[in-house]
Amino acid sequence: MLDLVIAASAAVLSLAAAGEPETAAGEPQTAQPAPLPEPVRAIIEAAIATGDETKVRTVIALVRTTNPDSAAEIDSMMAGFEGHLAEVKQAEAAAREAALRSAGLFDNWSGKGEFGAFRATGNTSNTGLTASLDVTREGINWRHQLTGRVDYQRANGLTTREQYLARYEPNVKVSERFYAYALAQHESDRFQGYSGRSAISGGIGYQALKKDDIQLAVKIGPAYRVTEFIDGRSESRIAGLIGMDFDWRITDRLTLTQDTNAVAETGGSAVAIIDARNTTLDLNTGLNAAISKKLSARFSYAVEYDSNPAPGAVQTDTLSRITLIYNF
Repeated sequence: MLDLVIAASAAVLSLAAAGEPETAAGEPQTAQPAPLPEPVRAIIEAAIATGDETKVRTVIALVRTTNPDSAAEIDSMMAGFEGHLAEVKQAEAAAREAALRSAGLFDNWSGKGEFGAFRATGNTSNTGLTASLDVTREGINWRHQLTGRVDYQRANGLTTREQYLARYEPNVKVSERFYAYALAQHESDRFQGYSGRSAISGGIGYQALKKDDIQLAVKIGPAYRVTEFIDGRSESRIAGLIGMDFDWRITDRLTLTQDTNAVAETGGSAVAIIDARNTTLDLNTGLNAAISKKLSARFSYAVEYDSNPAPGAVQTDTLSRITLIYNF
């Protein structure tokens, strides 16, 4: 890059040293379109040959400033490069689409595995092991996401933390920004008072921000949730779900994430023994630091709030996790 700029500058200076032509009266002539000097043309062609858009634009900007009489020819060369670049990108996009259309059931899956330690407060106060697996399959319009997580701790022959979560979420693109989602989820945490809590939901999502370094997606829809308590009681309720997924790549190696999910149940129940309404809120804030292309370290802090917990349980649990993530 530097060699190209230096060479361009040298060519321009050598041409400028010849001076401007003058009229008989000693006044400069009006600038007329002029062909590019061969050394300058060679520099532009060398930059174009690299295929590096940033490099080409830098060289073109320098040459355009120092060779104003050749602006038309410079613009023509730039237009030719941009046209070629557009064709290359279009061909690459077509190849990706063809690969997605011909992909088999087990193709185009990617994911990450996470393993580390946690510190919990609330219904339990302990330290244990945490592990999760998250896999995603991307299609042209469809995306399938499967998530599993377990937090476990055992001390002196007793289990003091045992939380499981499994989730499946497919969604289909409706437009460039909007998508429709479905959700099936099951979780268990007997220390919060329930042996199982299952929910299904469906609704609409919106990609509010979609940039290289920052993304924000929100979703909303109705839900149906069934809770089985450890004392044998059960609840079945209609609910509403709101979710938010925020990712901000602060630097090439540092990313901030914020995932929020809220479920608000309605009053009344077909098979419920307790008739009180219930709202749950999950907030998970994380900071990922890349170690290598596939490996990263993560610190996260989660708050789990239940407005109407089981008898003997408290409303708020917190979990601090320090983990390693392997991307595959």
